[in-house]
Amino acid sequence: MSVIGEESVRGVMFKDINADEDEAQPTEIESLCMNCYENGMTRLLMTKIPFFREIIISSFTCSHCHWTNTEIQSAGRIQEQGVSYTLHIKTKEDMNREVVKTDSATVRIPELDFEIPAFTQKGSLSTLEGLFDRAVAGLEQDQPKRRTTDPKVADKIDQFIQRLKNLKDVQEEFTLIIDDPSGNSFIENPFAPQKDQALSVSYYKRTAEQNTALGIEESEPEQEEENDNDPESMRNEVLVFNTNCPECNAPASTNMKLVQIPHFKEVIIMATNCDSCGHRTNEVKSGGATEELGTKITLHLTDPSDMSRDLLKSETCSVEIPELEFELGMAVLGGKFTTLEGLLKDIKEQIVMKNPFICGDSAVSDTSEKLKLFGKKIDKIMSGEMDVHIILDDPAGNSYLQNVYAPDPDPELKIEKYVRTFEHNEDLGLNDMKTEGYSTEN
Repeated sequence: MSVIGEESVRGVMFKDINADEDEAQPTEIESLCMNCYENGMTRLLMTKIPFFREIIISSFTCSHCHWTNTEIQSAGRIQEQGVSYTLHIKTKEDMNREVVKTDSATVRIPELDFEIPAFTQKGSLSTLEGLFDRAVAGLEQDQPKRRTTDPKVADKIDQFIQRLKNLKDVQEEFTLIIDDPSGNSFIENPFAPQKDQALSVSYYKRTAEQNTALGIEESEPEQEEENDNDPESMRNEVLVFNTNCPECNAPASTNMKLVQIPHFKEVIIMATNCDSCGHRTNEVKSGGATEELGTKITLHLTDPSDMSRDLLKSETCSVEIPELEFELGMAVLGGKFTTLEGLLKDIKEQIVMKNPFICGDSAVSDTSEKLKLFGKKIDKIMSGEMDVHIILDDPAGNSYLQNVYAPDPDPELKIEKYVRTFEHNEDLGLNDMKTEGYSTEN
């Protein structure tokens, strides 16, 4: 079956959770009751949880002994990584969050030193309040027998049950952790797709014991080690690390990826996106060392299609447009991997749109008019109405402009290599850098 065909079939089988009966009709199957061994009825519903995945909900009811049982099963495969949800519960509304707990998940409440081990309960789809009710019901199940055989233990369990009920009523703040090696458990984020400040989600690589418990055959150690050291796998991997937003200082995540630019070298692209204030930044670092020679790239713009050329501007690269008598110093826009059109848009935004001297009380009429005229000229360059030259001068030799005729020479592109001056090396911090013949002696 094709991928498109398989997705369409899954779309027909798995419906979104909906109160409309026409949208979500369960399948009824007559089955044996394990309590009285008479025939009861099992209802199966295949549905989708928003921002999660497909699940199968089963509910059994026996009309003879009135025994009932409900459980869920994941309709997808075991995920590549395990998942751990940590929820800090502060209000009663948090107890209304929907929870998917598979039979392989472990539930912990650190404040009570309470744990529901994996494979001791069937999978369930409920709310956090329902999760607590189920735990209380399990503890109360054998209490009458304990009060007869061991009253002291029964009293301690009664006290613990009362503490669970107090937490269910959120009489104090506490933390709930659901750790599932299969990666198929879930806690609802009521603010989705925005970030939930009270909920943190982390993914991890399963241990050999966890793979064995899930019935997964472990890969050969030599093969895993070989893959970990494979440079190609590193190029395809996006690394994520925690950082702070440069605007609002809220916790954020930075993505980093190694990219090979054709006919050039490897670069490191870093992107940060803040869910709190929406601030976005991207930055490009050279993946190699400082070149022995500086590089000067000159492009004569003759056609609007030149705007789509890929461009890498390092932090040490300056930009010049002689026809406009314009020069942008190094480090003003930082490192960028974009197109020529993207670079010109960034220049216009930096010089014209974000310039404090053309708006508000600081505005000077002559300066404002000159900058607005400069912005119009940038627009003409991007539309191909002006014939200009773009010069990228990088003393570190780590900048790049795409040759659309590669591997043949580009008639409109000129690349010059030059020996750096003392001033260039001083700006790059190379004059005081000594890598040979140094000694640690005073």
